[in-house]
Amino acid sequence: MSLADKSMSPPRGLRGAAAAILIFLVLGTVTAVWPNPVFVRMTPTQGFEVWLLAVQAVLVGIYVAIRRPMCPPRGAGLGSVLWFLGIACPTCNKLLLLVFGADLLLAHVEPYRLHLAVVGAAVTAAAVACEWRQRRHAVVCPVDMSDHNLRERIRPS
Repeated sequence: MSLADKSMSPPRGLRGAAAAILIFLVLGTVTAVWPNPVFVRMTPTQGFEVWLLAVQAVLVGIYVAIRRPMCPPRGAGLGSVLWFLGIACPTCNKLLLLVFGADLLLAHVEPYRLHLAVVGAAVTAAAVACEWRQRRHAVVCPVDMSDHNLRERIRPS
C-alpha cells in the first residue's frame, strides 16, 4: 500500500464507528428485534436482545477500528456467530429449523438464547482484548509468502 492509498482510506475510528452503526441497524432489522416490514419475528423478543445488539455492535466496531490488516478475524467471527444464534428468532432461522426441527429448537434452544448471546459477546470481547494486546506489542501476523499476489503487493518498489 502506497502513501497515496493510505491517505484515501478513512481513519480507523471512523471505520469502527461506521461498522458499529451498520451492524446495529442491519442485524437489528434482520433479527427483527424491532418491528419492520422486511422481517417478521415469530417468537417475541424478551427485552435483552436490543441491549446485547448494542454491546455486540460496539465490540465489533472496536475490533474493526483496531484490527491488524493481515490477521484473520477468527475470534470476533466466532463470537458474532454465537451472538447471532442467541439473538435471532429460533423458529425464523430456516437453517436451524431444517437441521433441528421446531420442537427441539423451542424446547432446548429458546430457553438458553440469552446465555448463547452472552457467550458470543464474551468471545468477541476476548477477541478485542487479544487484538488490542497483540497490537500494543506490535506482533505481526504470519504471512504466507506462497501467495503470488501478496508477494507482488509487498515487494519494495
